[in-house]
This record gives sequence, structure tokens and C-alpha cells, in this order.
Amino acid sequence: MSSTEDFRGHAVVMHPGDGPSFWQPMPANGHADPMLYPGNTKFGDVSMGYQTIAVGGHVREHSHADQVELQICFKGKGHVMVDGERHDIVPGSSCFLGYDVKHAIYNDGDEDLVMMWVITPAGLEDFFETIGRERRPGDPAPEPFERPADVVAIERSMGMNDT
Repeated sequence: MSSTEDFRGHAVVMHPGDGPSFWQPMPANGHADPMLYPGNTKFGDVSMGYQTIAVGGHVREHSHADQVELQICFKGKGHVMVDGERHDIVPGSSCFLGYDVKHAIYNDGDEDLVMMWVITPAGLEDFFETIGRERRPGDPAPEPFERPADVVAIERSMGMNDT
């Protein structure tokens, strides 16, 4: 856990392509781009980034036992399922997801769906790295690839439920 003095006077400004990026497996495809996370902010209580979900892709239903998540649709269109209820999303749509709220994200559009995520405490960035493959901006998308065989164990170890 960070102490206040660890990040007092510390600021970070990130630009597109500055941080790590990870290709994501099926069914989301696309990529995840952590931007602000404990490794660069020195603050362990929150992280933020973007997830790009490919056309026709989706983020499987899951929940977070000990994390609160904010999601903001940044580009594209689709829908989210929140505790079984469908909500269409367009740029500017926002979601607050408390502890144990089941949610999934679907790209229904004809272009990438880009969601900004903010999560507390931090850790979602570690999940994206663990299940993904390193990406360099501008690289062509790889052929869709499978999630790790032990993905459920990975999810549980990182506080995700209901997958």
C-alpha cells in the first residue's frame, strides 16, 4: 500500500501509445491500454485505461468482489448487460459498477468500441497483461486467439467472480 508521501508532488501525463498495450483474447479481441496505474503513479488505490473491443467482440460477464469500476464509452456503440439488464451505450455513456455487480460489454457497431475504465483498488491492468499478448501501437491485429486455459483461476486470483 502506498503512503501519501510516496506520491505527494508526483504527477503523470500519458499520451496515446505511451503506456503498455496488450492484445486481448477471444471473445473481446481488440486490446487493452493501461494508462495510469501504480507502476507509474506510485498510487495503488486506482488505475485507469482504455479497452478496445473489436467489431462483434464482447467482454464476458463477470463481477469484481473487492473493486469498484467506472466505465465510460469513448468511441463506437454497443450495449452493456448489468445484472441481467441491457443498456445501449454510445460515446459519453457512463456506468458505475459496485462490488459484485455482474456486467458484460458488447460491441454491436461497425467500428471498434472503446471503453475507458477506472477501477479501485488498482489491478485490472495486471489482468489484461496476464491474459493478453504484448502489443505495439500500429501493429496489425493478430488472428483471434484463445484465453489461457487457466483463465478462471487467473480471474479468481485477481478478484473477479461470476465468469
